[in-house]
Amino acid sequence: MYMVQAQKLCKRVASPEGTLTLLDEVDLAVAAGEACAIVGASGSGKSTLLGLLAGLDAPSAGRVVLDGVDLDTLDEDGRARLRAGRVGFVFQSFQLLPALTALENVMLPLELVGSPAAGRTAREVLARVGLANRLRHYPNQLSGGEQQRVAIARAFAPKPKILFADEPTGNLDHATGERVIDLMFSLNREHATTLLLVTHDEAVAAHCHHRLHLAAGRLRDDSGPGASERTELPEAAGENI
Repeated sequence: MYMVQAQKLCKRVASPEGTLTLLDEVDLAVAAGEACAIVGASGSGKSTLLGLLAGLDAPSAGRVVLDGVDLDTLDEDGRARLRAGRVGFVFQSFQLLPALTALENVMLPLELVGSPAAGRTAREVLARVGLANRLRHYPNQLSGGEQQRVAIARAFAPKPKILFADEPTGNLDHATGERVIDLMFSLNREHATTLLLVTHDEAVAAHCHHRLHLAAGRLRDDSGPGASERTELPEAAGENI
């Protein structure tokens, strides 16, 4: 079963020089439980593609099917409801709410879907990412690695079927970024979450089942032999990020 599919996906925008084609008839299929990396040069349209696949933006042509639901059949509110129940996000800039503590940030998506045990679940997930002693800290009291771990905990807490990650290590130093990625893939395995990851880091992409390269608006599969065997990562990752 495919969790994310794109067919002939196009995105065009107006510019002073005329119409600019960001994505040109992109086809993509990611099976349930797989991890897929999208790589490419800065400005190649990777984040644009991720936004279209998540239903955050509408394509100029083509269609996206997310967990069996054709996004063309939904209005903006319908796409938001679909994401709330099935989709998680991790961003390069963390996107934590500064006025909320780590615990409150992780509780928020659980409360939005009506979880009766939001507090307990948030505490458990924060403990899993090594932040049991940081529950009452605000984002500005946390290091970059700690903030990204809160963001990962927030993304995984509602147990989404699909996780979209946009350059999740882009604002972290190399060592911290490696530990964050170890943690993300560890949780990915535990929850059998489908992972779609935009990254410029080839080492990160190497951990995925598939590696797709985006250039000049076109997507090609660079996975190569043995790509279906994802590199195994430590189960106890993330304790010292």
